[in-house]
Amino acid sequence: MARRQINIKVLDDGTKTFEVRHRWEDRPVPPPPDGTATEYLPFRKQARGLPGAHGRPEWLKARIPDGEVYRDIKETMRGLNLHTVCEEARCPNIGECWNNRTATFMILGNVCTRSCGFCAVLTGKPSELDLDEPYRADAAKQMGLEHAVITSVNRDELADGGASIFAGTIRAIREEVPGCAVEVLTPDFKGDRDAIKTVIDARPDTFNHNIETVPRLYYAVRPQAKYGRSLEVLRHAKELNPDGLTKSGFMVGLGEVEEEIHQTMHDLRDHNVDILTIGQYLRPSENHLPMSRYYKPQEFASFRKYGFSLGFKHVESGPLVRSSYHAHEQTSDAKQSPAAGVASA
Repeated sequence: MARRQINIKVLDDGTKTFEVRHRWEDRPVPPPPDGTATEYLPFRKQARGLPGAHGRPEWLKARIPDGEVYRDIKETMRGLNLHTVCEEARCPNIGECWNNRTATFMILGNVCTRSCGFCAVLTGKPSELDLDEPYRADAAKQMGLEHAVITSVNRDELADGGASIFAGTIRAIREEVPGCAVEVLTPDFKGDRDAIKTVIDARPDTFNHNIETVPRLYYAVRPQAKYGRSLEVLRHAKELNPDGLTKSGFMVGLGEVEEEIHQTMHDLRDHNVDILTIGQYLRPSENHLPMSRYYKPQEFASFRKYGFSLGFKHVESGPLVRSSYHAHEQTSDAKQSPAAGVASA
């Protein structure tokens, strides 16, 4: 079993919680379908000022976030005491997205009740729920956003998993910024259909719930989640709002093989998912799941082409792709594509 480490953590507002981290190398997962054992890459810390010291290929180097719009948005977020998943999850695209005035708000605090093996967000005991969170949507107005993404940590201790806060935030953004597209990236709400309906009733433009990985790896990657349950969340969201867009994504580089990737893509289409994102897993620290390999840009291009052949309206597939990367373009393209998408170069 994995070794677990628990540390006391003091948040920015002075609240004390506890942080849970694991050493995942000791957690066994079943071998791939062909029975071949998976080899994993050693963890290498990035050394500042030493190109290539982190062992990453050239195509995985992101620009250092900067720019006037980026700095403006960062200052606005801090002034309103808002959390962004861009920062908490150490997204490599933060500079590009913020400079395009697309921002992802993280509601329900920044402490998660689950301990997914890939995630850099703090795991522990959440702080008190802030019921005024939806009314901070004036940040979207101040930033002049045209596309706002609302996501959250898991709050399994709440009766509705935080669904009412999602709904309130959607409505507040609609009121503050008419015409701004709203996308939600939700937890699974433990499969609670009433919670899903609460979010859908607020009519987000896009309902996103990430499948994250292939089913064989769930025990290590998402130990408190269920593959089938996540698929049903997506199906139910589409049933509740057939005209709305549904979206999901997963990472590669955790030990999956192409056969499993293709099957996961089939499963998502079978559950009426419109938009698919595929990106490279990058290990945040030694206390996170090891990485099996780096996928080449040509392989991501192949996944994108295969996804379009299955009937996805939009497929975003690339080494640095994350769930909200080019989110405004994904929504726009999918709305203009009532039938199966066409792969582009």
